[in-house]
This record gives sequence, structure tokens and C-alpha cells, in this order.
Amino acid sequence: MIADTCGSDLSEAEPADKRAAPDLARTIAAFDGDLPIGGVSTYPRTLTVPGGHVPVAWVASVGVAPTHRRRGVLTAMMRRQLRDLHEQRREPVAVLRAAEAGICGRFGYGPASRGDRVRLDRRSVVFRGDVDFGGGRVELLGAEQARPVVEQIYERVRADSVGWPDRRGEHWRVRWSEHPAGTGALRCAVHREPGGAATGYALYRHRRDEGAELGVLVVAELAAVSRTAHAALWRFLTGIDLVQGLEAERAVDDPLRHLLVDARAIRSAPVDRLWVRPVEVAAALAARRYAVPVEVVFEVVDALCPWTAGRFRLCADGAEVACERTSAAAQLRLGPAALGAAYLGGTSLAELGAAGVVEQLRPGALQRASMAFRGVREPFYPGGWAFPLY
Repeated sequence: MIADTCGSDLSEAEPADKRAAPDLARTIAAFDGDLPIGGVSTYPRTLTVPGGHVPVAWVASVGVAPTHRRRGVLTAMMRRQLRDLHEQRREPVAVLRAAEAGICGRFGYGPASRGDRVRLDRRSVVFRGDVDFGGGRVELLGAEQARPVVEQIYERVRADSVGWPDRRGEHWRVRWSEHPAGTGALRCAVHREPGGAATGYALYRHRRDEGAELGVLVVAELAAVSRTAHAALWRFLTGIDLVQGLEAERAVDDPLRHLLVDARAIRSAPVDRLWVRPVEVAAALAARRYAVPVEVVFEVVDALCPWTAGRFRLCADGAEVACERTSAAAQLRLGPAALGAAYLGGTSLAELGAAGVVEQLRPGALQRASMAFRGVREPFYPGGWAFPLY
């Protein structure tokens, strides 16, 4: 067995799958003499943001050997990684999934999307009588048969789902090969319309907890292009026999609870998902669209990446968006982590202002900017496996 940076044991085959995703040309390694003691990788992806898509640097495989912690190795690698993005004129935004949330803010990342980690008691799940499930059907497909169908649906949903990244071949290979401990084989349910068109899918596994008579259905991912397909897939999952409960992670505004007679059949706990950091402030802010017209001058304070510091004027009105450096007086002052947290529209600037993380320098500026940054739906990252709720 091989241990990863989080202490998990990997089979001999798993490192090969993990190496397939990162770009080794964009990987930084730290050494103590000839001994490798740390590393961080980035690779290019495209992320759906409010009103569009932006190229992002996906940060992964971050770790430092336990023998060399608290020596500044991680800080040096993260600073170098961000400086390389800037100097090589790569992606204007960096994103990551945080293994330890307390660390990311030190490097200017803010929690930009959340998931709702849920547990459903199958016996308590009753759908309202007026829910429209459409006239389609749900069928089970093997992995080879399901993969092209699933990938096509994912792309359709991703097009306008904020927080969803593109998935290339290597990312799909990792996704299909994931196998959390204690779970069974990956299963795929596909929803088809009466004419045969595929309009949704659910990926799930069975898990049998020690001492439990019945198993748990772990839903890894569900995507649908219509509300009827969404409802039909959840009805299928909650109707599987010999299961006492379901675990899943959904968007915090997923409509499932509104389809049920008793919304208390769902127990939930929020969890942070994507963390975002602006690398080039002007380019990042100009790449997305805004809910209402806004003109505001931000002062960004950034000790780690001084090139992002300064004042920026954002002017947005519908599809017309411009952001550039300015000498005008600042109306809001904030750090890169606050700007990153608000970037996808899930964390409001007003909320950050109430916490003292964003400073309002001109009356009314915080309210206007907060309204502009918010999205129609909550951002969500459709990745990772649900953990048990206690």
C-alpha cells in the first residue's frame, strides 16, 4: 500500500489514476537535499460563473511531509504557485477544495460555494401528490454504457450551473474510478424522456455499516436538465428496497425538500466546497456578470500577492462589464479571501461586511455591490462523496 498526503492508504493502481489528472509541468516540489518533502499541482480548467465561464487554475495534491511541517514550506510553495500564474499570464482565478479550512484563508482563498450534506430516512420520504414526475423512465446502465450519456448530460447542466467545472477525460477517469472505503460498486441510473432522450442521471453506491441490518444508499452525483427528470431520479433513489437511508450532497437550494410532504425527512449540515482566490483582480471581475447595474471602487489589500493589491473600478450593466485599476477613492476595502468568497455569488458581501471582513468606506456602497454580486441560484460544486451524518 501507498499512503497519500492525508494519511489514506492507496492501492498500487490508484496513484496512476491520480497522476493522470494534474499537469506535471505545473507541479511544484519541495526538497530537503535529495528528499522530496512537499508538493503542489495546478492544472487548467473552466469554471461556470454568474453569466459565463472563466479559466481557472485548479490547485490540487497539496502536501508537506509530517517531518517538515511548521517550517514555511507550504507558504513558500503556495506563494510560488500564485506568482507563477501571474508572471506566466495564466488563469486569473485559482480554486481549490480545502482539506483543512483554517489553512486556506492564509493564502487568500475564500469559501465561495457550499454543499448541503443530507441524510434521508427512507421510511419518512413521501412525495407530495401534485409533484410532476413527467412521463419518462429510469433505467440502470453499466459503467461503459453509461459514461458517454452521463458526460453529455453533465456538459448540458454545467453550461449554466455556477460552480461546476469542466471535466476532461482524465477527470472523468478519476471520477469513475473513485471507490470510498466500505462501499459497493458504482451504479448509474439514467432518466429518459418518452422519446428516449436522456435528461438526467444519478451515480450511487451501497454501503453496509457495521451492525446495521439494512444498508445506506450513498448518492455521489445527480444531474438533470429538467425539473421532472430531477424529481423522477429522486423518486427512484428513495424507492430502492433494502435501504434504511440515503446520504448525498446537494446544492443548498436544491428543491428536493419542497417536493416532500414532510421536509423534516431530510437532515442536513452545510459544508464548504470550492475556495476561490483572485490572481488577477481586474480580469477575474470582468469575466462574470452581475445581477444589477453597479459601479464601485474596491481597494484590495493583499500582502501575499502584492500585484493584486490596489484600487479597482468595477462598472457593470448587463452584458457590459469593465474593471480596471484606478486612482479614485475606494468605496469598499477587502482582502483577496473576501473577494474570492463573494466571486461566485454564494457568499454575500453584506454578510462579510457584517463580520467586519469587508469595510465600507462610502455609505450605500456595500448594499449595492452585495446585490450585484449575488446569483440567481446558489453555486455548487458537484464533486466528492457524502460522509455520514451524526
